[in-house]
Amino acid sequence: MLPKNVLRRAALARRQALTRTEVAQRSQGLADQLFQHFPVAQWRWLHVFLPLAKKNEPDTWPIIQRVWAGQPAPRLAAPVVQPDGSTLKHYLLAPDTPLHPSRWGIPEPLADPATEVAPAQLDAVLVPLLACDRQGQRVGYGGGFYDRFLAQCRPGTRFIGLTILDDEPVAALADVLPTDVPLHACLTPDGVWNF
Repeated sequence: MLPKNVLRRAALARRQALTRTEVAQRSQGLADQLFQHFPVAQWRWLHVFLPLAKKNEPDTWPIIQRVWAGQPAPRLAAPVVQPDGSTLKHYLLAPDTPLHPSRWGIPEPLADPATEVAPAQLDAVLVPLLACDRQGQRVGYGGGFYDRFLAQCRPGTRFIGLTILDDEPVAALADVLPTDVPLHACLTPDGVWNF
Protein backbone atom coordinates (compact mmCIF):
# COMPACT_ATOMS: atom_id res chain seq x y z
CA MET A 1 0.00 0.00 0.00
CA LEU A 2 1.35 3.38 -1.04
CA PRO A 3 0.53 6.81 0.40
CA LYS A 4 -1.07 9.36 -1.90
CA ASN A 5 1.70 11.95 -1.53
CA VAL A 6 4.34 9.49 -2.83
CA LEU A 7 2.21 8.57 -5.85
CA ARG A 8 1.32 12.22 -6.45
CA ARG A 9 4.94 13.39 -6.58
CA ALA A 10 6.01 10.53 -8.87
CA ALA A 11 3.08 10.97 -11.26
CA LEU A 12 3.51 14.75 -11.48
CA ALA A 13 7.20 14.32 -12.33
CA ARG A 14 6.50 11.71 -15.02
CA ARG A 15 3.69 13.76 -16.53
CA GLN A 16 5.75 16.95 -16.54
CA ALA A 17 8.50 15.12 -18.45
CA LEU A 18 6.15 14.44 -21.39
CA THR A 19 6.55 16.57 -24.51
CA ARG A 20 3.66 18.62 -25.91
CA THR A 21 3.44 16.12 -28.79
CA GLU A 22 3.19 13.20 -26.36
CA VAL A 23 0.47 14.96 -24.37
CA ALA A 24 -1.49 15.62 -27.58
CA GLN A 25 -1.15 12.03 -28.82
CA ARG A 26 -2.08 10.52 -25.47
CA SER A 27 -5.03 12.90 -25.09
CA GLN A 28 -6.32 11.81 -28.50
CA GLY A 29 -6.01 8.22 -27.26
CA LEU A 30 -8.21 9.11 -24.25
CA ALA A 31 -10.88 10.48 -26.58
CA ASP A 32 -10.77 7.30 -28.68
CA GLN A 33 -11.08 5.10 -25.58
CA LEU A 34 -14.02 7.09 -24.19
CA PHE A 35 -16.08 6.82 -27.37
CA GLN A 36 -15.14 3.17 -27.85
CA HIS A 37 -16.00 1.96 -24.34
CA PHE A 38 -18.86 4.21 -23.16
CA PRO A 39 -22.33 5.05 -24.54
CA VAL A 40 -21.56 8.76 -24.85
CA ALA A 41 -24.41 9.43 -27.31
CA GLN A 42 -26.94 8.10 -24.77
CA TRP A 43 -25.93 10.51 -22.01
CA ARG A 44 -27.90 13.72 -21.53
CA TRP A 45 -25.18 15.55 -19.57
CA LEU A 46 -21.41 14.92 -19.49
CA HIS A 47 -19.19 16.86 -17.09
CA VAL A 48 -15.71 17.60 -18.42
CA PHE A 49 -12.77 19.40 -16.82
CA LEU A 50 -10.82 21.91 -18.89
CA PRO A 51 -7.06 21.27 -18.93
CA LEU A 52 -4.29 23.26 -17.33
CA ALA A 53 -1.75 22.98 -20.15
CA LYS A 54 1.28 24.11 -18.13
CA LYS A 55 0.81 21.07 -15.85
CA ASN A 56 0.51 18.69 -18.83
CA GLU A 57 -3.00 17.71 -17.80
CA PRO A 58 -4.96 15.51 -20.23
CA ASP A 59 -6.23 17.70 -23.05
CA THR A 60 -10.00 17.20 -23.02
CA TRP A 61 -10.61 19.37 -26.09
CA PRO A 62 -10.58 16.38 -28.51
CA ILE A 63 -13.43 14.89 -26.43
CA ILE A 64 -15.28 18.21 -26.30
CA GLN A 65 -14.98 18.74 -30.08
CA ARG A 66 -16.25 15.22 -30.81
CA VAL A 67 -19.23 15.69 -28.50
CA TRP A 68 -20.09 19.02 -30.15
CA ALA A 69 -19.86 17.38 -33.59
CA GLY A 70 -21.96 14.35 -32.63
CA GLN A 71 -25.67 13.82 -33.20
CA PRO A 72 -27.14 12.85 -30.82
CA ALA A 73 -24.73 13.98 -28.15
CA PRO A 74 -24.85 14.96 -24.50
CA ARG A 75 -24.72 18.52 -23.38
CA LEU A 76 -21.48 19.45 -21.64
CA ALA A 77 -20.89 21.05 -18.26
CA ALA A 78 -17.57 22.37 -16.91
CA PRO A 79 -16.51 23.39 -13.40
CA VAL A 80 -15.88 26.82 -11.90
CA VAL A 81 -14.00 27.09 -8.59
CA GLN A 82 -16.03 29.18 -6.16
CA PRO A 83 -14.73 32.19 -4.20
CA ASP A 84 -14.50 30.04 -1.05
CA GLY A 85 -11.61 28.24 -2.77
CA SER A 86 -12.91 24.77 -1.90
CA THR A 87 -16.11 24.10 -3.85
CA LEU A 88 -17.18 23.89 -7.48
CA LYS A 89 -20.22 25.01 -9.43
CA HIS A 90 -20.90 23.76 -12.94
CA TYR A 91 -22.01 25.57 -16.08
CA LEU A 92 -23.03 24.75 -19.62
CA LEU A 93 -20.07 24.44 -22.00
CA ALA A 94 -21.21 25.15 -25.56
CA PRO A 95 -19.22 26.26 -28.64
CA ASP A 96 -20.17 29.89 -27.93
CA THR A 97 -19.50 29.79 -24.16
CA PRO A 98 -17.07 32.55 -23.15
CA LEU A 99 -14.07 31.20 -21.20
CA HIS A 100 -11.70 33.04 -18.89
CA PRO A 101 -8.73 31.80 -16.83
CA SER A 102 -9.16 31.13 -13.13
CA ARG A 103 -6.57 32.30 -10.61
CA TRP A 104 -4.70 29.03 -11.35
CA GLY A 105 -4.86 29.59 -15.12
CA ILE A 106 -7.56 26.95 -15.73
CA PRO A 107 -10.10 27.96 -18.40
CA GLU A 108 -13.57 28.33 -16.88
CA PRO A 109 -16.98 29.11 -18.41
CA LEU A 110 -18.71 32.33 -17.50
CA ALA A 111 -20.58 31.81 -14.22
CA ASP A 112 -24.07 32.65 -15.47
CA PRO A 113 -26.94 31.51 -13.19
CA ALA A 114 -29.02 30.83 -16.32
CA THR A 115 -26.55 28.14 -17.46
CA GLU A 116 -25.75 26.51 -14.10
CA VAL A 117 -25.97 22.70 -14.12
CA ALA A 118 -26.82 20.83 -10.90
CA PRO A 119 -24.66 17.78 -10.07
CA ALA A 120 -27.84 15.65 -9.93
CA GLN A 121 -28.38 16.28 -13.68
CA LEU A 122 -25.11 14.64 -14.72
CA ASP A 123 -24.98 11.18 -16.33
CA ALA A 124 -21.18 10.96 -16.32
CA VAL A 125 -18.22 12.92 -14.95
CA LEU A 126 -14.71 12.91 -16.41
CA VAL A 127 -12.40 13.19 -13.41
CA PRO A 128 -8.78 14.37 -13.45
CA LEU A 129 -6.32 12.19 -11.56
CA LEU A 130 -2.65 11.40 -11.13
CA ALA A 131 -2.96 7.75 -10.02
CA CYS A 132 -5.55 5.28 -8.76
CA ASP A 133 -5.82 1.92 -7.06
CA ARG A 134 -7.68 -1.25 -8.02
CA GLN A 135 -10.69 -0.22 -5.95
CA GLY A 136 -11.10 2.97 -7.97
CA GLN A 137 -9.73 5.27 -5.27
CA ARG A 138 -7.90 8.17 -6.91
CA VAL A 139 -4.99 10.46 -6.24
CA GLY A 140 -5.61 14.05 -7.32
CA TYR A 141 -3.91 17.27 -6.30
CA GLY A 142 -5.11 16.82 -2.72
CA GLY A 143 -7.65 19.63 -2.46
CA GLY A 144 -10.75 17.43 -2.24
CA PHE A 145 -12.66 19.45 -4.88
CA TYR A 146 -13.81 16.42 -6.84
CA ASP A 147 -14.67 14.26 -3.82
CA ARG A 148 -17.01 17.00 -2.53
CA PHE A 149 -18.51 17.40 -6.03
CA LEU A 150 -18.94 13.67 -6.79
CA ALA A 151 -20.70 13.16 -3.45
CA GLN A 152 -23.43 15.54 -4.73
CA CYS A 153 -24.14 13.52 -7.89
CA ARG A 154 -27.10 11.17 -8.09
CA PRO A 155 -26.75 7.39 -7.81
CA GLY A 156 -26.00 5.94 -11.23
CA THR A 157 -23.76 8.79 -12.39
CA ARG A 158 -20.61 7.30 -13.93
CA PHE A 159 -17.30 8.62 -12.56
CA ILE A 160 -14.54 8.11 -15.16
CA GLY A 161 -10.95 9.07 -14.36
CA LEU A 162 -8.61 10.29 -17.12
CA THR A 163 -4.84 9.88 -17.09
CA ILE A 164 -2.30 10.30 -19.87
CA LEU A 165 0.17 8.12 -17.97
CA ASP A 166 0.14 4.43 -18.79
CA ASP A 167 0.51 3.18 -15.20
CA GLU A 168 -1.56 0.28 -13.97
CA PRO A 169 -3.62 0.98 -10.86
CA VAL A 170 -1.67 0.27 -7.68
CA ALA A 171 -2.96 -2.50 -5.41
CA ALA A 172 -4.28 -0.13 -2.75
CA LEU A 173 -3.79 3.39 -1.40
CA ALA A 174 -2.60 3.57 2.19
CA ASP A 175 -4.55 6.66 3.18
CA VAL A 176 -8.08 6.52 1.77
CA LEU A 177 -10.41 8.88 3.65
CA PRO A 178 -14.10 8.25 4.45
CA THR A 179 -14.94 11.27 2.25
CA ASP A 180 -13.08 9.88 -0.81
CA VAL A 181 -15.43 8.93 -3.65
CA PRO A 182 -14.21 6.02 -5.82
CA LEU A 183 -14.27 5.96 -9.61
CA HIS A 184 -16.22 3.48 -11.72
CA ALA A 185 -13.51 3.40 -14.40
CA CYS A 186 -10.18 4.92 -15.40
CA LEU A 187 -9.24 5.67 -18.99
CA THR A 188 -5.66 5.57 -20.20
CA PRO A 189 -4.52 6.28 -23.77
CA ASP A 190 -4.44 2.52 -24.41
CA GLY A 191 -7.47 1.17 -22.60
CA VAL A 192 -9.89 1.26 -19.69
CA TRP A 193 -9.77 -0.08 -16.15
CA ASN A 194 -13.19 -0.86 -14.68
CA PHE A 195 -13.69 -0.98 -10.92
